[in-house]
Amino acid sequence: MIELTEGQELALATEDGEPLTRLQMGLGWDKERTAGFIGTGAPDVDLDATAVEFAGGQLFDLAFYNNLQTRDRSVIHLGDNLTGRGEGDDEVLAVDLGRVYEKVDTIVFLVSSYQGHSLEWINNAYCRLVDERGLELARFTLSGGVPQTGLAMAKLFRDGEQWRFRAIGQGIAVKIPTESVEALRPFL
Repeated sequence: MIELTEGQELALATEDGEPLTRLQMGLGWDKERTAGFIGTGAPDVDLDATAVEFAGGQLFDLAFYNNLQTRDRSVIHLGDNLTGRGEGDDEVLAVDLGRVYEKVDTIVFLVSSYQGHSLEWINNAYCRLVDERGLELARFTLSGGVPQTGLAMAKLFRDGEQWRFRAIGQGIAVKIPTESVEALRPFL
C-alpha cells in the first residue's frame, strides 16, 4: 500500500504491467469529537461519496446516494452511511474500468455534506483504492479540517490506454453532488 500526498499519482497496473480494472474506492470519516457548540452534543455528520464522470471536460454521468449507478454500470454506489460511525469504509464506490464508456476520460471522487456542515466537523477522513482481491493499493488521508462543505478527494484518469489514480484533497463549496460539476472542473 502506498500512502499518497496531495498531487501524487499511481499507475493502475500490476507489477507485470497488466491493467487493473475492478476497483473499489472506499471513503471513511469520523465526526470530530469537539465539533458543535460548547456544552452541546454535536449532531451526526452525514457525508456523501460521489463519483463524477467527465468526457472531454463535460459531465457524462455520476453515481451517488440518489443515483446509485452510472448508465454504463461502470460505477456503482454501494450504500449511504448517514453518520460515519463504525470501523472501516463508510461509503464505497465500486468501479469497473473495463465498462467505462470509451469517451469518459476522468472520474472524480468527492465527499460532500448535504446538511451543509463544513468539513472541519470531521476527523480521520480518507479515501483508499482497493483491487478486486481486497488488497489496498493506495490511501490518501486528509489531515486537518477543511472549511468548505465538500472535498475533491481523488480522481481516476486515462493516460493513453492505461488508467491512473491521483490524490487531490482540495476543499470545494458543494453540498449536493449534482451541483459539483463547475467546482470539479479545475481538477480535470
